[in-house]
Amino acid sequence: MDPDPFIDSTLVSTAGSSYTFYILGGLIILVLLSISALVSASEIALFSLNSKQLDELRHSSETRDEKLLNLLSKPRYLLSTILIWNNLVNVGIVTTSTFITWEATGTKDNEGITVLVLTFLVTTVIVFFGEITPKTYAYKINLPFARFISPYLTIALKIMKPVSWLLVNTSSLIEKRIQRKGYRVSVDELNHALEITSGKDTSKEEKEILKGIVNFGTISVKQIMRSRQEILAIDFELGYIELIKKVNEYGYSRMPVFKDTIDTIEGIIYIKDLLPYLNESDTFDWKSLIRPCYFIPESKKIDDLLKDFQEKRVHLAIVVDEYGGTSGLITLEDIIEEIVGEIHDEFDERELLKYSKLDERTYIFEAKTLLSDVCEVVGFMEDRFDPVRGEAESLGGLMLELFQRFPKVGDRFMLEDVTFTIVSVEQKKINKIKLELKTV
Repeated sequence: MDPDPFIDSTLVSTAGSSYTFYILGGLIILVLLSISALVSASEIALFSLNSKQLDELRHSSETRDEKLLNLLSKPRYLLSTILIWNNLVNVGIVTTSTFITWEATGTKDNEGITVLVLTFLVTTVIVFFGEITPKTYAYKINLPFARFISPYLTIALKIMKPVSWLLVNTSSLIEKRIQRKGYRVSVDELNHALEITSGKDTSKEEKEILKGIVNFGTISVKQIMRSRQEILAIDFELGYIELIKKVNEYGYSRMPVFKDTIDTIEGIIYIKDLLPYLNESDTFDWKSLIRPCYFIPESKKIDDLLKDFQEKRVHLAIVVDEYGGTSGLITLEDIIEEIVGEIHDEFDERELLKYSKLDERTYIFEAKTLLSDVCEVVGFMEDRFDPVRGEAESLGGLMLELFQRFPKVGDRFMLEDVTFTIVSVEQKKINKIKLELKTV
């Protein structure tokens, strides 16, 4: 029986159309892959130009260089256009590959191994030939390639301008909302990040400065101010000669002036204001030189106070408690020291004078010595007294926390391997404390 010529011609026609479909599909994939490579290469080429190359473009009079600079002047639109085209082309590659797979398998319900193989092959081809390889070569010849691709990117930018505009403005809106909302990162997390990122080349002083910056916004005025017992102030009723004596004795450039008690601060006297009147008699009205005082609450953060000092152009503030009484005094130097550490000039007493070492295990400290300084001198961890210190910042404050009363001379308190002994007390103020380490 002779074969049916109609069936043969149909088979030949179907086979021919299949070959045509595969060839056409392969060509489309190659073209799209080439476009993907060019787009990816243009991204790395344009955004890797250094300052020297950019200067070369600025001093060039060629049209292509002007077009390139025009593209670079709109980085957000340029990047969004590149990403849009790159994704469109990659989607085209995936879609074409899927149609070819459907034609080859004869079904559109691909499952299991076919989908996995297709996904792996298409991803590998796009990543290797459309991303890694072109970007590697474009980085080496970034300027020539950027000049070559700039006319085509100019056209692509115009075509995709509506979509790019929408994406750029949407991202800007989201960015503004994020900036307004902010990120909540705890100080402990920042300190931990500082610890793990500080390498061997980071000195102890540099690490302390970085920690000071991290903690700066969390420190209140009360934590670093000089207490009212330490304030050296001028009595409003003093004569001019007595005032000059006090100025020479105290050695400060500016001092508060009080009336009756330290709780009634009248203002601040600047020593530079007195210089033109050094030869005046005792009847000179020095009170006319008193400047207004800046009062702040104990709870104010020192980062806010620093801004106030800058805006008001003052270097000193009086700290008041909730009842309006004078709680302490704080200066610009006190704030800066929280970042850079202790600042000494030629007139400052050395910190070493605040304690004396009797032997390897016995120390005498002034009660106003900060607990952090005590830990540094003795060799304790900085958080050694945290469980028992409460709100205390000084060694004297720690004693009040431990005794829960005002101690007398000779009172002792044992805290693990440390014994504290009250050495000197003056009225309602602890002066000196002996610290003894337990003998091992």
